[in-house]
Amino acid sequence: MGRDRTVADPIGLVTDLVSDIEKKLESETIRTVATAVAGGRAKSRRFAEALARRPAVLTDGRSPAPRVIGDLLIELRKAGASAVSPPVCVECGKHLRTFQRQGLDWYCSVCGQETTECAACGNTRRLHSRDRAGQPRCSMCPGTDDRDPVAVIHEVITAINPAADRDAVADAVCRSAPRTSYQQKLAWALEENPRLLTGEGHLAPLRAIPRFIDLLHAADVAGIVRPTCPRCHRVVRIDKPLDGQRVCRNCIAKSRIEECARCGARREPAARDAQGHPLRPNCLIRDPSNLETCTVCGEQRMVSIRTPKGPICPNCRPLPTLVCSICGRTAPCTLSKLTGQPRCGGCDRRQARCTICGRLRGIHSGTADTPVCGPCTAPDAELWRPCPTCGAAERLRAAGSCPRCTWRQRLDELLTSASGSISSKLQALHHALAGTERAGTALRWLSGGIVSTVLSDLGSGRRPLTHEALDELPEGKVVEHIRSVLVATGALPQRDEQMIRLERHVKDLVTSHATAEGRKILH
Repeated sequence: MGRDRTVADPIGLVTDLVSDIEKKLESETIRTVATAVAGGRAKSRRFAEALARRPAVLTDGRSPAPRVIGDLLIELRKAGASAVSPPVCVECGKHLRTFQRQGLDWYCSVCGQETTECAACGNTRRLHSRDRAGQPRCSMCPGTDDRDPVAVIHEVITAINPAADRDAVADAVCRSAPRTSYQQKLAWALEENPRLLTGEGHLAPLRAIPRFIDLLHAADVAGIVRPTCPRCHRVVRIDKPLDGQRVCRNCIAKSRIEECARCGARREPAARDAQGHPLRPNCLIRDPSNLETCTVCGEQRMVSIRTPKGPICPNCRPLPTLVCSICGRTAPCTLSKLTGQPRCGGCDRRQARCTICGRLRGIHSGTADTPVCGPCTAPDAELWRPCPTCGAAERLRAAGSCPRCTWRQRLDELLTSASGSISSKLQALHHALAGTERAGTALRWLSGGIVSTVLSDLGSGRRPLTHEALDELPEGKVVEHIRSVLVATGALPQRDEQMIRLERHVKDLVTSHATAEGRKILH
């Protein structure tokens, strides 16, 4: 039972486990403390699972245990708990008000200090610092550089640009490396390789160096060159280490691609299931165990946003009322990812012919009279990759062809007979459907109901291309729409559908009568 609640109600489970021990605090107070330390959904579940596995930590305060449990014990003690134990140092047994952590073990400030052999004196003592070569030093042999880090860095920059302003350099140093010890490491790295400031920033040994370069560039310090990502060659933020270089977020995501255990798509995993298999973001948020009750509609749905009143699903998420940048209407709008400008729901769904490239596409910018499609709004190769089949720029979210090529390939599969050709009677249908400009709409039509089954049967010859053969299918709007498309393309002859429906209705009315005499009179 407890194992199930770690997923369905982790905070409730933690509250109940604490309430069984601590009688001095009310359940609502315990829930408030648990919610404050638990964090997000995944962390809450791990928190509840660890506490349910070993609830005795609440009374003995001993690790090994996750840090969040130690935080819970400290906050409960601050709230007035008496039966709950504070965290206990794993070595000396001291009760802790704050603690350090090594793995899952908790230490006091004395026991938690690292000891190692000093590179200067050779004695095994507590680590005080590391010298320029990265070697450990004790407090008796600090080996620190007495020079001012800002002065050292300014000297390196003046070798590139003698007119560099010292105040601008000092401000960039303080903002990128607030601690003095880190400023010293920054100075050592730049002194060792000044070329980091002139284009080789992707080789930076410290994460602060690309940030420092960006601040200098923003301060108009001449001679400073912002580095490009060594993989995609874009001038963007690069602070992720990969194979000894600093790369951008997109490239680090591509390096982590795995096959999703649920849908098979190749993406950077957002999380892993209980067996350790990767899950992409969509499969994670759509997992039944992650659905929550929307506070607006009351349905179990994905969580779009969280409010003080609770989670809200995507359908109920409130949108700000803004002036649409395309049509000019004041309406609920979202912000376009390409332009950052507000766009109303109507313009978000509307397709029109782009005034730049002339193709019928979704509108991303421009106006109602002069619409502009996405590739013409932001012609970024990272966003609009060429379709491997037709070469057109599309926002391809997965490997494969664009919607238009996918639609045509699917049509060929459905309408081609066993001989490898399309029947002459279906040639006009194939030409008309393949030429549709709204490929996405056509694909959705094809996937709905029995459309693909009927077209496949007609193309293979399993079902004759006649009105009578279609009459054998279940009645409904889908079949009638297929019939109208076949008639419009000349694959079937015209017939009076209203008269056919009337005859069918009369036949059903006659046969539904209970007696033979009655059926004869009705006939």
